[in-house]
Amino acid sequence: MKTRAAVLHQTGLAGPYAASQPLIVEELDLDKPEQDEVLVRIRAAGLCHSDLSVINGDRPRPVPMALGHEAAGEVLECGPGVRDLAPGDRVVMVFVPSCGGCIPCLEGRPALCEPAAAANTSGTLLCGERRLHLGGRDVHHHLGVSAFSEYAVVSRRSLIKFDPSLSYEEAALFGCAVLTGVGAVVNTARVPAGATVAVVGLGGVGLNALLGGLLVGAREIIAVDLNEDKLKLAKELGATAAFNAGDAEALASLREHTRGGVDYAFEMAGSVHAMDFAYLATRRGGTTITAGLSHPEHKWAVQHVSLVAEERTVKGSYIGSAVPLRDIPRYMALYRQGKLPVDRLMSDRMPLEEVNAGFDRLAAGGAIRQILML
Repeated sequence: MKTRAAVLHQTGLAGPYAASQPLIVEELDLDKPEQDEVLVRIRAAGLCHSDLSVINGDRPRPVPMALGHEAAGEVLECGPGVRDLAPGDRVVMVFVPSCGGCIPCLEGRPALCEPAAAANTSGTLLCGERRLHLGGRDVHHHLGVSAFSEYAVVSRRSLIKFDPSLSYEEAALFGCAVLTGVGAVVNTARVPAGATVAVVGLGGVGLNALLGGLLVGAREIIAVDLNEDKLKLAKELGATAAFNAGDAEALASLREHTRGGVDYAFEMAGSVHAMDFAYLATRRGGTTITAGLSHPEHKWAVQHVSLVAEERTVKGSYIGSAVPLRDIPRYMALYRQGKLPVDRLMSDRMPLEEVNAGFDRLAAGGAIRQILML
């Protein structure tokens, strides 16, 4: 069958992207679903910084690649072996499928699935194959999903069924932004009630971490960003204090405000400078968590002695250390109860043809979560 998809042929093109057009909407050939695969009609897909990192070259991936990884859609056809989904089911896509048999999966850490990591790096589905083609040439899958497309064939292990009481655009956010941001607080850090928290970087993931802090009952939630509009939104959502990272006194002011730093600081900007800020904003004995993905060549230097003498903890968090089959239904239930108002983070809705302009807005730092309606 045919599908229209946004395809990246070259990384590192200069902005504005509305002019340079790194993503070209093209008609691709899409194979039928094979063993343990599903054909999905994509209905909504979020624009995420992880997509932008592939476009600008910070996250090296093979091209040509059909981008997009945060999405929700409708099941159209199930391949052989898929018995727990049926046409008409609504599904959220998860960008790390779980094989269920590697050591991390067996340990209950599917976010670290080893076959999935290999497949995502090489641009294939979990089975190692590609189902997209252009002029007889294979097109790589982005994180096993390739959601900036009308249709997608994905592994069954990339899908979580959800209740039709949620719209597709609401549900799409749970596949990445909510899973990563809330999960970093709930799963990775396990922030206890009454703790103090700082979130450095207020994109879709960072603001979800802020909502996660509110959810677990943090007594102080401090927002840090360069954008005043995002700081204002953070305060509206429940942040108890906000600091502009562009202010030379921001770090000193935060440390004074918290009497030496917070218990947990989350770096969500994918920047070494942001990581420095988050580490220095963490108190003695505290924990610094990073979920930001910077360029592979970027190194973060830490004062070795402070790890020991101050009993610091530094942790990475990938997809919020999630167990998607467990966490997505939980987070959706909390959203329906009004405890995770993630709908307030949706900033724009647009057609597929405006995808490059959407990434201009994301790169400029003003957008939070823009949704392609497909």
